[in-house]
Amino acid sequence: MDKLKVAIIGTGRIGKRHAKHVKKLGKLKAICDIKKDLADKVSEEFNCSCYYSIDDLLEGEKDLDLVSICTPNGLHAEHSIKALEAGNNVLCEKPMAISVEDCEKMIHMAEQSNKRLFIVKQNRFNPPIQALKNAIDQGKLGNILNVHLSCFWNRNEDYYKSSDWKGSKDLDGGTLFTQFSHFIDLLYWLVGDIEDVCVFTDNFAHKDLIDFEDTGVVALRYRNGALGTINYTVNSYGHNMEGSITIFGEKGTVKVGGQYLNTLEYQNIEDYKIEIKEKSNPANDYGFYQGSMSNHDKVYENIIDVLQNGGQVKTNLIDGLKTVQIIEKIYKNTEKII
Repeated sequence: MDKLKVAIIGTGRIGKRHAKHVKKLGKLKAICDIKKDLADKVSEEFNCSCYYSIDDLLEGEKDLDLVSICTPNGLHAEHSIKALEAGNNVLCEKPMAISVEDCEKMIHMAEQSNKRLFIVKQNRFNPPIQALKNAIDQGKLGNILNVHLSCFWNRNEDYYKSSDWKGSKDLDGGTLFTQFSHFIDLLYWLVGDIEDVCVFTDNFAHKDLIDFEDTGVVALRYRNGALGTINYTVNSYGHNMEGSITIFGEKGTVKVGGQYLNTLEYQNIEDYKIEIKEKSNPANDYGFYQGSMSNHDKVYENIIDVLQNGGQVKTNLIDGLKTVQIIEKIYKNTEKII
């Protein structure tokens, strides 16, 4: 069977990570970036064609199986729609977009073009999260009563100053979009949709660096009646501290924690014990900071299975939309406006 032929739009840190996985699992045909020096360097490193505009790439590469969108958040919709319209399957990095309206436009174009649109949700592949999902789906925790999400990371001055888009309202969108959208996705995946929110946010330590909050406290009521909280900040001193989800059910309590939801920290479940056999992948390492778990290999393996073997999509378009819908709802209900 022929290898999956892929082009990557955007060759920053996450684009290069995609390139490494494509090189192992498929065939990297081309990369594209408006920054010519960066594009040339990545093209040389991965021995593939190089373009400086998405239009030129879509015109020049006619036999692609997939276009991966790794550009800034605010460009995801525009670039995904262009690639779909040109007749390509698309993998879009998180978040799907920074507005529900843009997500709906992307879904419409995928349907109109009869092409697949995949959304990166790599934290779903974390072994402790998969084991917790399995336990919930089997009813081992009973009805979910209470859910707490903690996101305590560090994003310092160097992080924002080294980027020409992070911290920008138009291209970044907000701390929940860039730093913690994977965590919001897991709340939806594990517990369900959110009915009501009450929110307080502030920008304590990044007033001259970013256009939005660096800290938030959110109270939630889920559609199934459960209550919950989200406590998040990028002001953890010196380095990332914790990324955790704690779930209280009628028949058990579970906490998945560590810095990146990679450790089963606590479980007490009636007549059941969660067993984790697979080791978690390391976090994405970007030099002076780290990001979410590095499970992009599993994302690409699923895409290959879907496109070549008729397999089942692990993350569907509604999942991508729901994450953005929840974040948009949180921001629209913010009590303290920056």
